[in-house]
Amino acid sequence: MIGSIVRASRPVSWINTAFPFAAAYVMVERTVDPRLLVGTAFFLIPYNLLMYGVNDVFDYESDLHNPRKGGIEGDVVRDRAAARRVHRGILWASAITVVPPLAWLLTQGSMASAVSLVAVIAGVLAYSVPVLRFKERPFLDSLTSALHFAGPLLYALVLTGAQLTARQVWPIWAALIAWGMASHAFGAVQDVRADREGGIASVGTVMGARVTTWFALAMYAVASTMLLVLPWPGVLAAVLPLAYVVSVARFARITDQTCEDANRGWRTFLWLNEPVGFLVTMLLIVSAKGWL
Repeated sequence: MIGSIVRASRPVSWINTAFPFAAAYVMVERTVDPRLLVGTAFFLIPYNLLMYGVNDVFDYESDLHNPRKGGIEGDVVRDRAAARRVHRGILWASAITVVPPLAWLLTQGSMASAVSLVAVIAGVLAYSVPVLRFKERPFLDSLTSALHFAGPLLYALVLTGAQLTARQVWPIWAALIAWGMASHAFGAVQDVRADREGGIASVGTVMGARVTTWFALAMYAVASTMLLVLPWPGVLAAVLPLAYVVSVARFARITDQTCEDANRGWRTFLWLNEPVGFLVTMLLIVSAKGWL
């Protein structure tokens, strides 16, 4: 049970949500305090368990027929009786780990920060839960998925009272949203045939594998372009989204019949986040120290 719960939280992706919050908070506040520690811990594990765990529970039937499920891209318990027990455990673990830090964070900062945090959590639930199921609403699925990662950063900015329209701020969160939309769209390419066979709508099933891949390329390019308006040395970050452009460009000629080949690109995406994240960290340190 514990192993299934941990795997449901996608440990390989924990840093993708905790880092944006922590980086934004530290760059504004320039200090380590309880809000930073609790917020980072919250977006590191409980948030990911809620996001991916709830998705696994309500996507169980389709995941059973998805050949790429069962590893770092999502655990699947094949025995239905055992799966029901695991799903109850995931939901309980999500509630137990999410509610206490969430309740404390809601008491910190302003009303605006509390509302923004609630909106982030609502978006996570709306993506997967029945009736709303934003993941089955093409284009809204990519935007909502992007906000899963940009949301923690936006919340940190509101919590610290940062000016969201400042030149050194808005290009970062706008670029992160564009990056997130591109990443979700390309991730949907590998499932085009499986989703169509399962009657699941997505940005990939609507546009097809090749057009969706080009859409992802365009959004990565948009992310890079937005970062060009950052003051020095932040402008150097504009190079980083181009690494994803190079990776995804390998699949520019993909078709619906060969869509599963995009899984190779998706696995590249998973490890590419690590060196790109390291370079972002180095750039933040250099910028904060004024070394350039």
